[in-house]
Amino acid sequence: MDINGSAAIVTGGASGLGAATVERLLADGARVGILDVNAERGRALVRADGRVLFEAVDVADEAAAARAVDALAARLGPLRVLVNAAGFGAMGATATPDGPLPLAEFRRLVDVNLVGSFNVARLVAARMIHNVPLAGGERGVIVHTASIAGIEGREGMAAYAASKAGVIALTRPMAFDLAPYGIRVCSIAPGLFETPLLANLPPGMHDALLQTIPFPKRGGEPPEFAALVATIIGNAYLNGCVIRLDGCAR
Repeated sequence: MDINGSAAIVTGGASGLGAATVERLLADGARVGILDVNAERGRALVRADGRVLFEAVDVADEAAAARAVDALAARLGPLRVLVNAAGFGAMGATATPDGPLPLAEFRRLVDVNLVGSFNVARLVAARMIHNVPLAGGERGVIVHTASIAGIEGREGMAAYAASKAGVIALTRPMAFDLAPYGIRVCSIAPGLFETPLLANLPPGMHDALLQTIPFPKRGGEPPEFAALVATIIGNAYLNGCVIRLDGCAR
């Protein structure tokens, strides 16, 4: 799909991987709506020419997300692309001698990372179904953000890994659901990326994780994530897949 002149929504687009994706989509000629809980940072990205809009919303809030998607679609026009980059990470062992992991922490990770991704995807997909098909019959593309933690989680990541494993598990069924309407669905599973999310890692864990990356021996850069998003959008034969973007980390 050629995104030039079309409309996209990026959840979590006010920072990190989402912000890099917004910049890439703009460079490729798209109009972009951002959904994010950070109102100050999101509003700072709004452009006077109308090519970047913003709605402050918790993606896991059913009613609020519906209102936000409606508001963006009304101003941007038919939505062709959704990139779900909203999410957060938190460390916490299942249980320690001091007690169990608070269940509220587990629920919040699943709500934002998994429920939030599905919530916005179902809302946008319902609109994409009514788009006029482009060349090859495409009506839209949805890209979720999973994580290699959803495949190979480590200690202290039970809640985060479960939330991202859920994103991985919904990718292929969602692609099957939407294939009759010309809508593709893929997920990216990043490894260690240099984003604000890393601030939640315990001291020393960042450097320790870097040592698990064969090459290049560094954290990923957000523009590299955005470049893969652009590749997925542009390659019509990518569908129903989860792509690792991790420097071969295992």
